Parts: sequence; structure tokens; C-alpha cells
Amino acid sequence: MTLPTSVDVLVVGAGPAGSSAAAWLARSGQDVLLTDAATFPRDKTCGDGLTPRAVAELVRLGLEDWLRAHTVNQGLRAHGFGQTLHLRWPGGSLPDWGSAVPRTELDDHLRTVAMKSGAAARDGVRALDAVMEGGRVRGVRFRAGGGDDAPVETVLCRRLVVADGVRSPLGKALGREWHRDTVYGVAGRSYVTSDRSDDPWISSHLELRDEKGAALAGYGWIFPLGNGEVNLGAGTLATAKRPADVAIKPLMRHYAQQCREGFGLRGELRAQTSALLPMGGAVSGVAGPNWALIGDAAGCVNPLNGEGIDYGLETGRLIAGVLQEHDDLSAVWPEVLRGHYGEAFSVARRLAGLVTVPRLLPALGPVGMRSQLLMRLALRWMGNLVTEEDRDAAGRLWRWAGRRSISLDHRPPFA
Repeated sequence: MTLPTSVDVLVVGAGPAGSSAAAWLARSGQDVLLTDAATFPRDKTCGDGLTPRAVAELVRLGLEDWLRAHTVNQGLRAHGFGQTLHLRWPGGSLPDWGSAVPRTELDDHLRTVAMKSGAAARDGVRALDAVMEGGRVRGVRFRAGGGDDAPVETVLCRRLVVADGVRSPLGKALGREWHRDTVYGVAGRSYVTSDRSDDPWISSHLELRDEKGAALAGYGWIFPLGNGEVNLGAGTLATAKRPADVAIKPLMRHYAQQCREGFGLRGELRAQTSALLPMGGAVSGVAGPNWALIGDAAGCVNPLNGEGIDYGLETGRLIAGVLQEHDDLSAVWPEVLRGHYGEAFSVARRLAGLVTVPRLLPALGPVGMRSQLLMRLALRWMGNLVTEEDRDAAGRLWRWAGRRSISLDHRPPFA
């Protein structure tokens, strides 16, 4: 399909962030084009888990019935240091249930929702670079198809939303920079047949050890998908000072072997993939006069659990509102991101950075796992399941810690 020559708003990247933005923009009456380099349906390295925060955004989009037709989970089963705790989703201002949908299906459905909302969509077109004029984006050059000899087409636009993922090649072309002095993630994901595919709990092993028995700064997960399989993966945290010295795919296979009997895993792991994850808004250059980065491209990934789908959906909705109210995004969009996520990301990446300190997790892990109350608080805080509407002590304490933390940052999130 040919590309239009010009649009009002061009959205590059059709993951949850881009599709959410395109859907909300189209519903507001904007002329929107949603593009992606891949041909849909396509896979994405991810744990596939949908926390209550992500569920809330999907419900906003009108997808509650569709989501409930998939698996529904009631909370987290936390394993580690000789303990197993069942921690229900806290509810409050957010739904009290979660889900899990393979990204191949979720992203394809969200893209369809954007199209049904009125956005035009083209896949299989790779953004090469932006056409600039006086510091503003005038358009984006695309190459259709996989070959370097394919023709290049330019789409002119008044506004540009960049949602092209953790690597964000178009964001880089616009000046986006990832700062690795704060914590980042290295994660691997796979699928495997399981007798517990309908388990109403997602499982997280907080005591992740390598083949030599050494404790790692990370965790393993098993998320039931309700289709006969589970999403099984492992992730570790790292910083520039303390890089992750681990081969993630062998670690994931070792973790699967440890869980095989307890979770009824059968057969070999399939679709093993891995990725690096900028976290906690550890990027600068997230906006210009008429362009903005959202979702993973803007480093909107939770440093404590690796979750990014919820922030992708949220930032897609937020940027749609900002584009209706402001002409120049240069200062407005970074401030919006800091207002919504800055404090939580600041304290979360501080805590995650502590986890990378050798011997700290083995020392403190057993203490935490012996307290149901402490782990309930950890679930709520680690999952960023605190909103401005939450006025209880736990919510107030989290926000206070966030304010204190961001005041100490030499580089606050998104700066």
C-alpha cells in the first residue's frame, strides 16, 4: 500500500504506545497515520504480563470484554529464600485483576483498534530519518520492504510521535540519548508448554541464581497465558559501573530446568529472545518543537519489574491530550513525563541500583520474604500501583520518597 504524501499527525511505531496514541488522536478527530517497520502480526520480546495499571488503560480503550476473554490473574506468587507468598493485586484506584496476552496478539489487536478508531496504518515501512526545517520536523523518509534498493518515500506531517521501541532509531536521529549510569535491564523471554497455563497467579522467583549458585540482581518469571503455554523469562539489572556479566539465554534455560517439575513444564523452550531495556526515564532528548518520544523510546520502563506496556499505553493517551493543547512540545512534554513518572522512576531506579550491589540482595531478601506485610507493600511499590488518588499511608510514603529522591538526582528522569 502506498504512503500518503502528508498527514496531520504521523506516529512511527505500532506497539502499545504508538497504537494507543493513534487511537486517541483519531478519536479526537485528528488525521493520523500509524506506521511500523515490521509486518503485522509480529512478535516482541516481552513478558506479556498486564498489570492492573495496564488493564486500566485497556479498559479506557474499551477492551475489557476482549481482555477478560483471555486469562485473568488475581495477583503475584512470589518465591524466594525458602518462602512462597501469595500477594493479591491491591485494587484501590486501579483494577484488582491482571492478565497476560502474547505480544503477537496484543499488538496486532491494538493496531486494529487504532484503525477502527479512524487512524490509517501502514506496516512494513521503515523510518530512515526525519526531514528537518528550522528545527522542526517537516516529514519522515520511509523505505518500504526489506531491501536497501527499495524506493524511499517521504511523508510530510505537522506533528510527529516517535514510538519505535527501546532502540528508537528515529529518536536517535532526532537527538535522543540513553544514559547508562542509571540502572537498566537485560532480559530474555521464551514460551513453553505447561500444565499450569490456567494458573490464576503470575509467578516471580526473586532469588535468581546462575548455574554456579551465585545470586543475581534480577528475577525469573512464569506468566500463565491460558492457551496451554506460559511465558517464561529471566532478567537482570545492571549499571555502567556494575554491568550484567551473564549470558541471558543460558540463564533462562537453567531457570526453566529448575522450574520444570513444579510448574509442569513440558518440551523445549521456544521463541527464545532477549533485549536491553533503558529504564526509569534514563533518556534525554524526548521532545522538540513538534515531535515527542513515548513509551519504550522515552525510557518509560519500570526499573523494579521491567514493565513497560502500561506506560506505553498511558503515554500514548497523554501525548494525544498534549498535542491538542500545546503547539510547542520542547519543554511541555518532558515536564508532563516528569510530572507523571519522575518521582516514582527516581526512587525506583535508586532501589533497583541497590539490588546490583553484590551480596545486598542475599542479605536482605530473606528478611523481606518473611514479612507478608512488607511484601504486599513491595508488590504495590515495585509495580508502581500507586496513583495520585491513593491517599493511604503506603501511597503517601511512596510519593514522599519519590519527592526526596528526585531532589537528589544529578540527572532527573527525562533530563
